[in-house]
Amino acid sequence: MAKNRHHDGAGPSQRQLRVGELIRRTLSGVLARGDVHDPELNAMSITVGEVRTSPDLKVATVYVMPLGGGARDEAIQALKRNRGELRRAIMQDMTLKYAPDLRFVIDETFDRMDETRRLFSDERVRRDLERRADGDDEG
Repeated sequence: MAKNRHHDGAGPSQRQLRVGELIRRTLSGVLARGDVHDPELNAMSITVGEVRTSPDLKVATVYVMPLGGGARDEAIQALKRNRGELRRAIMQDMTLKYAPDLRFVIDETFDRMDETRRLFSDERVRRDLERRADGDDEG
């Protein structure tokens, strides 16, 4: 049986998840320590929420959010400007055959969590949930 399986819509492989998490931790550390030679980027507090890698590990999509959720465009631009230095930092920390191409996008997870909280706090939704919890599915 071949070890190299294709993942047709089955989600990321264990290797992709492991490498993504290592990249996430490395980038988080680099950004927290201010190891990049860019005062504008070092002045920002940026959370690296997740890193998803392509199956061949050559592309890493980095989901980020500036502290407080503001200055999103500025954070993305600063990260893009320093992409080469961040790639070198990853290669120093990890033993990958290739430095992945880093693509930075805003992590929308926080916005979705806020929207979910807002929905659950809505009186009509709470009433419906309580009705279901009490076993009354009519409505």
